[in-house]
Amino acid sequence: MIEKQEIYLDYNATAPIRPEVIEVMVEVMEEGGNPSSVHSGGRKAKSRMEKARSIIADTISCRAQMIIFTSGGTEANNMAILSSGCNRLITSNVEHDSIRSVASSFDGTVDIIRVNPDGLINLLELEKLLNDNDEKSIISILYANNETGVMQDVKAIAKIAHSAGALLHIDAIQALAKIPIDFMALGVDMMSISSHKIGGPQGVGALVIQEKLPIKPFIFGGGQEVGRRGGTENIAGIVGFGRAVSMINQSLKKMKILEKWRNEIEEKIHKHAPKANFPGKSSLRLSNVSTIYMPGVKSETQVMNFDLDQICISSGSACSSGKVKSSHVIDAMKGDKNIAASTIRMSLGWNSEYSHVEAFIKSWKKQYDRKNP
Repeated sequence: MIEKQEIYLDYNATAPIRPEVIEVMVEVMEEGGNPSSVHSGGRKAKSRMEKARSIIADTISCRAQMIIFTSGGTEANNMAILSSGCNRLITSNVEHDSIRSVASSFDGTVDIIRVNPDGLINLLELEKLLNDNDEKSIISILYANNETGVMQDVKAIAKIAHSAGALLHIDAIQALAKIPIDFMALGVDMMSISSHKIGGPQGVGALVIQEKLPIKPFIFGGGQEVGRRGGTENIAGIVGFGRAVSMINQSLKKMKILEKWRNEIEEKIHKHAPKANFPGKSSLRLSNVSTIYMPGVKSETQVMNFDLDQICISSGSACSSGKVKSSHVIDAMKGDKNIAASTIRMSLGWNSEYSHVEAFIKSWKKQYDRKNP
């Protein structure tokens, strides 16, 4: 748990686990049980797992049997692409590292769609790519960008994809609990979600798949998850995930407050430093996040200075083994490595308080003034 004296503003990396989630996970761990066992202990574990599956299904508007539990969002993203049977991958230049890494080693054709300065993919370019090639294609796109919060027009992308006979996978890991999600209404074929972004435990996620799609196992074992993913399920993690999902309505209500606080941060920073900017601000984006460019101050320096003020923030994605590096997302949007090398991501969440907002603004201004007297 984050120490009380620290101000945690890195919810897009991971959200502090909710006390209610810890409570139910302790119960499950004390009970034990393998859901593949036929005795009463196994049946109880199985029942808990299926209840969690149903809670998640009801919340995101899909059928329970569409949900495959995984070890997290990275596995779900990998599974979507590598188990699809497609020999062509179309993705964008602002994707999460779990997709970029798959693209770099994908055994087939890979096409990268550029985004505009507002972080949106070029739909005409997508249409042209699909029309110019008749390979079996899968499109993998972030629903909401993990760094900027910019949201793609998923329904429009789905229409283009299906008109050309392509599959569409969306990474909704950042979107879950920040906006309402209706899997069926979005019209996608596959969707990745993760527990630890919403106040659940780390190490558990899910891939949601339309039932008509044949999916070959990505991990082989004892035939768990109706033969779609082998290995004993993480029952405590799955139940914790289900509990966190059951609290999404609370999270969505908090988002309205967080949007006001986020906007106040941007307004006050821009007033103090007119050359500062906020990539993605002109687009529809998640309410809890701001990516902020501080002229003349490198991202790693900002991260360290915020840390000295006991404020936890990030530079770009948190899935790169603790590295602080220039943001490929901001570079793709702005085409300026200097801006990409001087941005940080501030993200609010379920346990954020207004005093955290005030402390962040104060620390940001202090750093800026030190470099720009």
